[in-house]
Amino acid sequence: MRCLVTGGAGFIGSNLAMTLANQGNEVVVADNFSSGNRANLSGFRGELLDVDVSKPFEAEGHFDAIFHQAAITDPRYPNDAETIRQNLDGFKRVLSLAQKHNAKLVYASTASLYGNGPAPQKEDQPKELFSAYAQSKLIMDEMASHHYYDMHIVGLRYFNVFGPGESFKGRAASMIYHLARQMRQGKRPRIFKWGEHQRDHIYVKDCVLANLKALEARSGVYNVGTGVATSFKSLVDVLNQVMGTGLEPEYFDMPYDPQTYQNHTQADVRRAESLLGFKAQYGLKEAIEEYLPLIQ
Repeated sequence: MRCLVTGGAGFIGSNLAMTLANQGNEVVVADNFSSGNRANLSGFRGELLDVDVSKPFEAEGHFDAIFHQAAITDPRYPNDAETIRQNLDGFKRVLSLAQKHNAKLVYASTASLYGNGPAPQKEDQPKELFSAYAQSKLIMDEMASHHYYDMHIVGLRYFNVFGPGESFKGRAASMIYHLARQMRQGKRPRIFKWGEHQRDHIYVKDCVLANLKALEARSGVYNVGTGVATSFKSLVDVLNQVMGTGLEPEYFDMPYDPQTYQNHTQADVRRAESLLGFKAQYGLKEAIEEYLPLIQ
């Protein structure tokens, strides 16, 4: 199978590209390195295109599958108009390329478009958009829905992904990454008062699995989460267990508008299990145990 992975030097994209290549597929990565990093592709056996897919670009040869991960993913990116332009123009170009090649298209959506809607969040529940990033992803989902019956197109609404390759995301890296680094330095982990916000943390290897499952699923949009929500305070407890430490949280006032900050993310996984054939393989503690030695 010949595959194109856009954003393939980024966090999820690089994990996906490496897995596809290691399985023996011919993989082409497209990335403009605005947020991705070449170090994420160390040892990659495939072709690398230094291009911005939101602008006209050339990708030679036929593709059987396209995995579209490229996007401005930081919900607090300072330019809303540019977030929407890049994300939508990139999606339109990749959609057109998939149609040209009759390729299967799997693209990254997001759980951020659920806002503070009731949990566990279901794919068809009303949306609450707190950012231009969420707005762009919802528009992508709506555009994709017009093609469910004329092509193979699957959207994956990632919940709170963590794992190897995320360090280059900086402030947008996972809570697990930031808290583990603080605790490794002997510092008390800093979390918002009073540690009651909850997240559905999913390991990046499970996100890769969901992408592979999407190649055989029917067209549609699916949650990619574990179905389990963990509070920030409980997350600190798990990190203490894995690290063998006993550091108490340091609480501070949340700096964001509580009306635009998600309090509780938790995937309703029933559609993903029944129609995507996906179920997370890693529990939170197991994933952290595997990931922790890789955090610098």
